[in-house]
Amino acid sequence: MKREQTTISGRRCFLYQDTEATHLLVQPIDEHDLEVLDQEVDIIGKQTSTSFSLVALLIEDWNKELTPWAAPAVFGKIPFGDGASKTLEFITKQLLSKIAADGIYNANMKLLLGGYSLAGLFALWSSYQTDMFNGVAAASPSVWFPRWIDYAAESKPSAKSIYLSLGDKEEKAKNPVMAHVGNAIRKQHELLTGQGVNTILEWNAGNHFVDSEKRMAKGFAWLLNNQK
Repeated sequence: MKREQTTISGRRCFLYQDTEATHLLVQPIDEHDLEVLDQEVDIIGKQTSTSFSLVALLIEDWNKELTPWAAPAVFGKIPFGDGASKTLEFITKQLLSKIAADGIYNANMKLLLGGYSLAGLFALWSSYQTDMFNGVAAASPSVWFPRWIDYAAESKPSAKSIYLSLGDKEEKAKNPVMAHVGNAIRKQHELLTGQGVNTILEWNAGNHFVDSEKRMAKGFAWLLNNQK
């Protein structure tokens, strides 16, 4: 599929359209994700026979726009903000309204939300806020985020299917907060399973910075192939 760029409410968005699509994939991305987005879409297409379109929104302030509440910096000096709600509002109202008006999205299509790293945490969090997304793909999600697992233990997502993955070296990080990610994602998977969510936890070779486009594609393809 050919990539098209557009601007919606001042935000750069990128679209891959299949005119016969039954599913719309939505993904917050950073500049690195954008560099490998063509490859990701190509890999998804090779792993599923289900037709889909994909729209990606570029996130300018990664630590603020994707996190649900403020938290101190874990690495570097940049703290986390509480901008997730505004990002979700942009997706559900402005982005979807615009591409619906353009004939790219309609109410008969299933919505799948996915992301990598903090965008994976955002995708998970969004599934607890709205029932608009039928499935969520959280690849190497930042479930180490302060108070996240406590929140997940007290809440239930609306998504019917949730894909989780992690690199097998991620929990060996030197940062003690980030090293918690292995236990956290195991707990996340346990919680989802107990709540009757159609879910899977896959382990990939390598650390957090390996094959992000392949890991993301695996997540979306699993959702497309395992819808309930």
